Amino acid sequence: MAVFNTNAQAPKKPDSAEILLNLKKLNVLGSALYVAAHPDDENTAMIAWLANEKLVNTGYLSLTRGDGGQNLIGPEIRERLGLIRTHELLQARRLDGGKQFFSRANDFGFSKDYQETLNIWNKEQVLADMVWTIRKFRPDVMITRFSPVPGGTHGHHTTSAILASEAFEAAGDPKKFPEQLKYVQVWQPKRLLWNTSSFFYGSGRQFDPTGKIAVDVSTFNPLLGRSYTEIAATSRSMHKSQGFGSGANYNQVIDYLEHTKGARAEKDLFEGVNLSWTRIKGGEAVGKLVQKAIQDFNPANPSASVPALLQIKAALDKLPDDPFKTLKLAELSEVIKASAGLFIEATVVQPTASPGETVNLNAIAVNRSTVPVTLQQVVFEPNGQAVSVNQKLEKELATAKATITLPATMPYSQPYWLREPGTLGMFAVPDQYLIGLPENPPALTATYTLLINNIPFSYTVPVMYKRVDPVEGEIYKPFAVTPPVYLNIVDKVFVFADDQPKPVALTIRAGSENIAGTVALQVPAGWRAEPASLPVTLKQKDQEQTLVFKVFPSKNQSEGTLKAVATLNGKTFDNSLVPINYNHIPSQLLFPEATAKVTRLDLKIKGNDIGYLMGAGDEVPATLSQVGYNITLLKDADLNANSLKKFDAVVVGVRAYNTNDRLRFAQTTLLDYVKDGGTLIVQYNVNTRLVTDQLGPYPFKVTADRVTVEEAPIRFLKPEHPVLNFPNKITEADFKGWVQERGLYFTNQWDPQYETIISSNDPGSPPLDGGLLVTKYGKGYFVYTGYAFFRQLPAGVPGAYRLFTNFISLGKK
Repeated sequence: MAVFNTNAQAPKKPDSAEILLNLKKLNVLGSALYVAAHPDDENTAMIAWLANEKLVNTGYLSLTRGDGGQNLIGPEIRERLGLIRTHELLQARRLDGGKQFFSRANDFGFSKDYQETLNIWNKEQVLADMVWTIRKFRPDVMITRFSPVPGGTHGHHTTSAILASEAFEAAGDPKKFPEQLKYVQVWQPKRLLWNTSSFFYGSGRQFDPTGKIAVDVSTFNPLLGRSYTEIAATSRSMHKSQGFGSGANYNQVIDYLEHTKGARAEKDLFEGVNLSWTRIKGGEAVGKLVQKAIQDFNPANPSASVPALLQIKAALDKLPDDPFKTLKLAELSEVIKASAGLFIEATVVQPTASPGETVNLNAIAVNRSTVPVTLQQVVFEPNGQAVSVNQKLEKELATAKATITLPATMPYSQPYWLREPGTLGMFAVPDQYLIGLPENPPALTATYTLLINNIPFSYTVPVMYKRVDPVEGEIYKPFAVTPPVYLNIVDKVFVFADDQPKPVALTIRAGSENIAGTVALQVPAGWRAEPASLPVTLKQKDQEQTLVFKVFPSKNQSEGTLKAVATLNGKTFDNSLVPINYNHIPSQLLFPEATAKVTRLDLKIKGNDIGYLMGAGDEVPATLSQVGYNITLLKDADLNANSLKKFDAVVVGVRAYNTNDRLRFAQTTLLDYVKDGGTLIVQYNVNTRLVTDQLGPYPFKVTADRVTVEEAPIRFLKPEHPVLNFPNKITEADFKGWVQERGLYFTNQWDPQYETIISSNDPGSPPLDGGLLVTKYGKGYFVYTGYAFFRQLPAGVPGAYRLFTNFISLGKK
């Protein structure tokens, strides 16, 4: 069985403690699957405890990749945020010892109840994916983070538990999803439990542990040098895009498991599950050999265990075929490699290449022990090129070099779930083998065939790009297969407030050498671009050229999409390049279509100069500049009376009062700016961890109230208010075409000095009037808006521009 290191990670070099822990895991034949809805839902302490204390094969199935949330570390939202959170989960699993799985469900945003969730997700597809994961992973026990009883939490959360209950039974039923049985067998877990606690009972209900299984997840593991709650803190802190940095908990922490389905357990969640080698016919002898290897393990000389480990392999090979046999042989191979001090690595000299290009590969191997090891050959995929070595590995480094040509039909390294158009609720993944995987299989691999003490072994590793940075040292990145050319339209949205043309700049970058052709800009019906095309010539890889087209809008209000297309040697290419680089996750490349949103709208503006204080993941400033505002991004030094007085309005980005400590001291200055005649617009903030309680000149209370249905009706509470009339007359039509949600973190208490202008609510929910507060303060105006302009403006929603412009225009009539 091929065992891959995770893409873009340096090859692992386990120490003696890790080797011993993995050796102990060899003697446990059991598995557990944790199920929830999003990245960060999982109980990392429970996963760490299962993987490192119970020593069972542990997985986390997150139904979504977290695409619908907000981003505290950068501007990426939607699918790009989902990719970040995918790799944050993978980093978390590397720390707590679990494996990671996903379904095809798309996180479309906050959902208040499970019925809404199931109306948007394709229930049968999500259920099929869960059953597929259960049948492949074969958990003895399943644990949900949330209760299947509706109410009190996110609709996705409840749905994850409801579908887990259905999947628990369906996985063992051959009549359910029989098409999967070409690849896997039916599997029935022993029991399903809910990982509950007093947190889920709120202040009005008392938590009763009676009848629940208690688990001390704060147990100390001397091999790891930390308790599982300490490990959990580092694991959870990988969710940096959500601001979930966590401190270690050194107190005793008891978790509880409540029975949901299957055989009830009284004291231990694995009651009635055989976790020993007697689970497999003939396995008892293997268990004894493993136990002796554990007892005889010498941390000062792990290689002394290799003969005993080879005995275990010989005994394992004699057992009948069984999924546990396959799993344990793969685990044993890694323990043998680590014990022998065997290091193997395959790298490529360039980080990217296009289909049809050649790449130079270098595979190395070294043995840091006295165990006899011979490297026979290395086979490189995808073309199966074999390089014969036949060298004994002693103190010298063995190498295998090859030059291969990437197949002309090789797919780009676009994340597999983003390769085809999906729906609002689901990603499209036609390949059954890919469903559930956290990331793409590596584009290139190297399979080493070796003899260890004359016993044949093979190890498959991803081929990675590696360089040595003069400051950081060795840096690994995934090797990526890319288009030969990238087209990036500089702005993501173009808003035309009149019928005058605008320049549209795009950057063309060479993914290969000797690029020559033309580039054209496709526009919606009723629009036109000049010129029809422009020539381009790029001799060197990564060379760039900027092209500028003039785009003429339609005469009437309309929306559409611009698309850039390059024609090279009779073939067309329309991919952009989106790199995602953060220190806590491997670097990623995305190749979405080279498009931008265009909107022609009827818009009037008053005022010109805007001071903008950036929030978290904020793309609003660029969109405001599109309609003619002169935007100045404010720095801390600008938060003084002299600097602010030149602005017609100051806009504070989303969650700024959650993330910018400086605002604790600058708030008085901002409110004085309002008092002196300025307009201050504060966008939504989360109601926890605010740097100040006084967001406005008069008190108001931010809550978690929100309107999740983007089509929810809007009621005008004060139809004559300037916000709805000047300089743009706002009507119900201005609330059409909104994306993902109406708004979030509305207020529910406010000083009488504030006026509420509009109201909305989700179906079946009470009206929420506190999404928009406006007040006159001194000579100026203050606005707090929970309505989701941070999503609407980058999406080019016409009515959002018209309404936000009215905020800026307050007091300018």
